[in-house]
Amino acid sequence: MFDIRKMQESMIYEAVRAESDMDTAKKVVYGDYDESKTEDNADWVKSTMSRLEDKFDFDSMKRIRMNCQCGYGMDEKLELLKELMGSATSMEELAKSDKAKSAGLLYKDGDLYLQFWFCPCPMVAEVEKLETSSWCQCTTGYSKVLFEKAFGCEVDVELLKSIKTGADSCLMKIIPHRSIW
Repeated sequence: MFDIRKMQESMIYEAVRAESDMDTAKKVVYGDYDESKTEDNADWVKSTMSRLEDKFDFDSMKRIRMNCQCGYGMDEKLELLKELMGSATSMEELAKSDKAKSAGLLYKDGDLYLQFWFCPCPMVAEVEKLETSSWCQCTTGYSKVLFEKAFGCEVDVELLKSIKTGADSCLMKIIPHRSIW
């Protein structure tokens, strides 16, 4: 059976280890005394992010979380994005169709955005509110991989809003490093 918690523990452990060392990774994921074993998912998310934020500066934490993206459903989303690109000649056209809008794409003032009106992460389903957007940085990593595959170039993704931190939606700005069309 699919265990999202075990997958997240493993991904965060490996991302922290790559940025630092095994001891730090273990402490971030499990706590100093393995206290995470008694935590439910919501408490584990909060305490893990607190430990991560205590050990790393913002840029390092963001890099770690971006490397935690699971890739779940990536092939289907990539197929949809490529389909939308096939009938577009600009970013504005890419985000214009009803299909693009229902997928969360929007174009405004010369920029492409991805917006969700619900939190798609099953790990924070039971979390009412997060104090910071640290956990949510994994979705920027996911979106970065997705759009880089679709656009064939490096892409930056900036998290602007998060539902779990109290916003009305999750909103990311998608910034390709070169012209796509």
